[in-house]
Amino acid sequence: MSTARILKREPIFEGRVIEVTRETVCLPSEQPPGREVDLEIIRHPGGAAVVALDDQDRVCLLRQFRHAADGWLWELPAGKLDAGETPLGSATRELAEEAGLLAEHWTDLGRMHSSPGVFTEIVTLWLARGLVRKPLAHEPDELIEVHWLSLAQALDWCDDGTITDAKTLIGLYRARGVIENTLATLSENAGC
Repeated sequence: MSTARILKREPIFEGRVIEVTRETVCLPSEQPPGREVDLEIIRHPGGAAVVALDDQDRVCLLRQFRHAADGWLWELPAGKLDAGETPLGSATRELAEEAGLLAEHWTDLGRMHSSPGVFTEIVTLWLARGLVRKPLAHEPDELIEVHWLSLAQALDWCDDGTITDAKTLIGLYRARGVIENTLATLSENAGC
Protein backbone atom coordinates (compact mmCIF):
# COMPACT_ATOMS: atom_id res chain seq x y z
CA MET A 1 0.00 0.00 0.00
CA SER A 2 1.38 3.40 -0.94
CA THR A 3 1.49 6.16 1.61
CA ALA A 4 2.08 9.86 1.38
CA ARG A 5 5.32 11.19 2.81
CA ILE A 6 4.77 13.99 5.35
CA LEU A 7 7.17 16.82 4.61
CA LYS A 8 5.88 19.27 7.21
CA ARG A 9 3.29 19.14 10.01
CA GLU A 10 2.09 22.29 11.74
CA PRO A 11 -0.25 22.09 14.75
CA ILE A 12 -3.27 24.38 14.43
CA PHE A 13 -5.49 23.34 17.35
CA GLU A 14 -5.43 20.77 20.12
CA GLY A 15 -8.66 20.08 21.98
CA ARG A 16 -9.95 17.52 24.42
CA VAL A 17 -10.83 15.01 21.66
CA ILE A 18 -9.28 16.19 18.39
CA GLU A 19 -6.11 17.77 17.06
CA VAL A 20 -6.05 19.79 13.84
CA THR A 21 -2.86 19.98 11.79
CA ARG A 22 -1.80 21.56 8.51
CA GLU A 23 0.40 19.14 6.59
CA THR A 24 2.49 19.34 3.45
CA VAL A 25 2.70 15.87 1.92
CA CYS A 26 4.28 14.26 -1.11
CA LEU A 27 1.59 12.08 -2.69
CA PRO A 28 2.27 8.39 -3.42
CA SER A 29 3.56 7.22 -6.79
CA GLU A 30 0.08 6.59 -8.28
CA GLN A 31 -0.18 10.38 -8.52
CA PRO A 32 2.18 12.57 -10.55
CA PRO A 33 5.64 11.87 -9.02
CA GLY A 34 6.78 14.33 -6.40
CA ARG A 35 3.47 16.19 -6.28
CA GLU A 36 3.21 18.16 -3.04
CA VAL A 37 -0.11 19.21 -1.53
CA ASP A 38 -1.14 21.14 1.58
CA LEU A 39 -3.87 19.48 3.64
CA GLU A 40 -5.75 20.20 6.85
CA ILE A 41 -6.18 17.05 8.90
CA ILE A 42 -8.39 16.41 11.94
CA ARG A 43 -6.68 13.76 14.08
CA HIS A 44 -8.95 11.60 16.25
CA PRO A 45 -8.08 8.55 18.42
CA GLY A 46 -10.74 6.37 16.79
CA GLY A 47 -13.90 4.90 18.17
CA ALA A 48 -16.17 1.90 18.52
CA ALA A 49 -19.88 1.38 17.90
CA VAL A 50 -22.09 -1.49 19.05
CA VAL A 51 -25.10 -3.19 17.49
CA ALA A 52 -26.56 -4.63 20.70
CA LEU A 53 -29.08 -7.35 19.79
CA ASP A 54 -31.24 -8.93 22.49
CA ASP A 55 -32.76 -12.43 22.50
CA GLN A 56 -35.94 -11.03 20.87
CA ASP A 57 -33.93 -9.70 17.88
CA ARG A 58 -34.38 -6.13 19.06
CA VAL A 59 -31.58 -3.63 18.64
CA CYS A 60 -30.65 -0.95 21.15
CA LEU A 61 -30.75 2.51 19.57
CA LEU A 62 -30.03 5.78 21.30
CA ARG A 63 -31.93 8.95 20.56
CA GLN A 64 -29.26 11.51 21.28
CA PHE A 65 -29.05 15.28 20.98
CA ARG A 66 -26.09 16.34 18.83
CA HIS A 67 -25.32 20.04 18.84
CA ALA A 68 -23.09 19.82 15.72
CA ALA A 69 -25.99 18.22 13.80
CA ASP A 70 -28.44 20.71 15.35
CA GLY A 71 -30.89 18.07 16.49
CA TRP A 72 -31.73 14.62 17.76
CA LEU A 73 -30.18 11.62 16.00
CA TRP A 74 -30.74 7.88 16.21
CA GLU A 75 -27.43 6.16 16.91
CA LEU A 76 -25.83 2.97 18.11
CA PRO A 77 -24.08 3.07 21.49
CA ALA A 78 -20.62 4.36 20.57
CA GLY A 79 -17.72 6.52 21.60
CA LYS A 80 -14.06 7.36 21.24
CA LEU A 81 -11.16 5.15 22.28
CA ASP A 82 -9.56 6.31 25.50
CA ALA A 83 -5.75 6.34 25.69
CA GLY A 84 -4.41 2.77 25.64
CA GLU A 85 -7.87 1.29 25.14
CA THR A 86 -8.62 -1.40 22.55
CA PRO A 87 -11.63 -1.08 20.23
CA LEU A 88 -13.37 -3.93 22.09
CA GLY A 89 -12.58 -2.27 25.42
CA SER A 90 -14.13 0.96 24.16
CA ALA A 91 -17.19 -0.89 22.82
CA THR A 92 -17.68 -2.67 26.15
CA ARG A 93 -17.33 0.56 28.14
CA GLU A 94 -19.63 2.60 25.87
CA LEU A 95 -22.33 -0.09 25.84
CA ALA A 96 -22.34 -0.06 29.65
CA GLU A 97 -22.20 3.74 29.99
CA GLU A 98 -24.73 4.70 27.33
CA ALA A 99 -27.16 1.76 27.30
CA GLY A 100 -26.65 0.12 30.69
CA LEU A 101 -25.72 -3.20 29.07
CA LEU A 102 -23.04 -5.88 29.31
CA ALA A 103 -22.60 -8.48 26.55
CA GLU A 104 -21.38 -12.08 26.70
CA HIS A 105 -20.75 -12.53 22.96
CA TRP A 106 -18.97 -10.12 20.60
CA THR A 107 -18.59 -10.31 16.81
CA ASP A 108 -16.26 -7.93 14.97
CA LEU A 109 -18.21 -6.27 12.13
CA GLY A 110 -15.16 -4.51 10.68
CA ARG A 111 -14.01 -0.92 10.49
CA MET A 112 -15.13 2.26 8.78
CA HIS A 113 -13.52 5.62 8.06
CA SER A 114 -15.79 8.44 9.21
CA SER A 115 -14.71 11.06 6.66
CA PRO A 116 -11.33 10.08 5.16
CA GLY A 117 -10.78 13.29 3.22
CA VAL A 118 -9.99 15.23 6.40
CA PHE A 119 -10.57 12.99 9.43
CA THR A 120 -8.28 10.18 10.74
CA GLU A 121 -11.01 8.54 12.84
CA ILE A 122 -11.57 4.83 12.24
CA VAL A 123 -14.61 3.31 13.97
CA THR A 124 -14.63 -0.41 14.78
CA LEU A 125 -18.13 -1.90 14.61
CA TRP A 126 -19.29 -4.72 16.87
CA LEU A 127 -22.30 -7.02 17.20
CA ALA A 128 -23.04 -7.73 20.87
CA ARG A 129 -25.29 -10.57 22.05
CA GLY A 130 -26.08 -12.26 25.35
CA LEU A 131 -27.03 -8.94 26.89
CA VAL A 132 -27.30 -8.27 30.62
CA ARG A 133 -28.69 -5.01 32.01
CA LYS A 134 -26.70 -2.86 34.46
CA PRO A 135 -27.12 0.69 35.85
CA LEU A 136 -26.66 3.56 33.39
CA ALA A 137 -23.72 5.94 33.75
CA HIS A 138 -24.10 8.64 31.07
CA GLU A 139 -21.37 11.24 30.61
CA PRO A 140 -22.42 14.73 31.83
CA ASP A 141 -22.40 16.17 28.28
CA GLU A 142 -24.66 13.42 26.89
CA LEU A 143 -28.43 13.79 26.51
CA ILE A 144 -29.52 10.24 25.65
CA GLU A 145 -32.72 8.19 25.49
CA VAL A 146 -32.41 4.39 25.21
CA HIS A 147 -34.90 2.67 22.85
CA TRP A 148 -35.42 -0.90 21.65
CA LEU A 149 -36.62 -1.61 18.11
CA SER A 150 -36.87 -4.77 16.08
CA LEU A 151 -33.88 -5.14 13.78
CA ALA A 152 -36.33 -5.03 10.85
CA GLN A 153 -37.74 -1.67 12.03
CA ALA A 154 -34.24 -0.23 12.55
CA LEU A 155 -33.30 -1.30 9.00
CA ASP A 156 -36.51 0.30 7.68
CA TRP A 157 -35.42 3.52 9.41
CA CYS A 158 -32.06 3.22 7.63
CA ASP A 159 -33.85 2.88 4.30
CA ASP A 160 -36.36 5.70 4.82
CA GLY A 161 -33.82 8.25 6.10
CA THR A 162 -34.91 8.33 9.75
CA ILE A 163 -31.42 7.12 10.69
CA THR A 164 -28.75 9.35 9.15
CA ASP A 165 -25.70 8.59 11.31
CA ALA A 166 -23.07 6.79 9.17
CA LYS A 167 -21.71 4.40 11.81
CA THR A 168 -25.26 3.37 12.70
CA LEU A 169 -26.24 2.77 9.07
CA ILE A 170 -23.13 0.70 8.36
CA GLY A 171 -23.29 -1.18 11.66
CA LEU A 172 -26.93 -2.20 11.20
CA TYR A 173 -26.43 -3.32 7.59
CA ARG A 174 -23.31 -5.32 8.49
CA ALA A 175 -25.08 -6.91 11.47
CA ARG A 176 -27.94 -7.95 9.18
CA GLY A 177 -25.41 -9.64 6.89
CA VAL A 178 -23.82 -11.57 9.76
CA ILE A 179 -27.22 -12.65 11.10
CA GLU A 180 -28.46 -13.74 7.65
CA ASN A 181 -25.25 -15.73 7.04
CA THR A 182 -25.57 -17.40 10.46
CA LEU A 183 -29.20 -18.35 9.79
CA ALA A 184 -28.31 -19.70 6.34
CA THR A 185 -25.51 -21.83 7.82
CA LEU A 186 -27.80 -23.17 10.57
CA SER A 187 -30.45 -24.00 7.98
CA GLU A 188 -27.94 -25.86 5.78
CA ASN A 189 -26.62 -27.84 8.75
CA ALA A 190 -30.13 -28.77 9.92
CA GLY A 191 -30.98 -30.65 6.71
CA CYS A 192 -31.21 -34.44 6.53
